Amino acid sequence: MATARQLEHRKTDLYEQDFLAWIESQAGALRSRQVDSLDWDNLVEEIESMGRSQRNELKSRLRTLLMHLIKWHWQAEKRSPSCQLTIKEQRLSLRDLFEMSPSLRPSLPLLVPKAWQDASSSAALETGLKESLFPETCPWPLEDVLLDGWLPD
Repeated sequence: MATARQLEHRKTDLYEQDFLAWIESQAGALRSRQVDSLDWDNLVEEIESMGRSQRNELKSRLRTLLMHLIKWHWQAEKRSPSCQLTIKEQRLSLRDLFEMSPSLRPSLPLLVPKAWQDASSSAALETGLKESLFPETCPWPLEDVLLDGWLPD
């Protein structure tokens, strides 16, 4: 009969060798309430990782949205349906993200300053415009930035 330590080692081995098989075994153990079969340390790590992943997705989508709004506003002569579609897609993805995880929404105002800096820097590289042309902080209300159909003129 296997000792508790040997069982823990097998769970960790499975986690390292076949992640999908590990997920399936952990889901089965959770479903059947087999507490002793759970790989607690790796489960905690993966759940925390899921939270970080959602926050990273929020930051990335916000950064992309702001970059395209910058390009829309400061390069009016180069406005395209493609840019407008990217803006719409990012807003839809943000909406879906907030519907799935409403607790992300309160962190949004805290992310805007860094997202604006990153978006300004990227927009400057992509457009050839000087970064100093853009304000240091986002000039638009967050509600407008997220509002479907709103575009800066």
